[in-house]
Amino acid sequence: MGAGKTAIRCGACGKESWLVRKAQYDEGFRKTGERLSCALCGHVFAGEDEVDFLGDGRPKVFRPDELPHPAKVFEEGKNAQMCRYCAEYVVNPFWQRCGLHRREVEATDTCGRFRRREGSGSQ
Repeated sequence: MGAGKTAIRCGACGKESWLVRKAQYDEGFRKTGERLSCALCGHVFAGEDEVDFLGDGRPKVFRPDELPHPAKVFEEGKNAQMCRYCAEYVVNPFWQRCGLHRREVEATDTCGRFRRREGSGSQ
């Protein structure tokens, strides 16, 4: 599931607890696996399939209908015309430049003479 605290119900003590993940190493200091145990009683699990996970491990603060909706900053397709996707956009470690207008630009700037770059990965 990943590193970090994960809520479980321990099969040994029967209580709600946290899963403790501890890395296991061989003599050459090479990681060979993880040791999974209960934070309360210390019971060691053979593998993740033996662990009874409780949800996704995050506290439930909001009901699903109260969750915020993702913000839409651009209209559909408008972000595809930004300088970062243009064929004339030139980047180097010190500045970003428009090859057509020969001036410094920002990646989020737009222009009426936009020409899509091949393989830009935009929408």
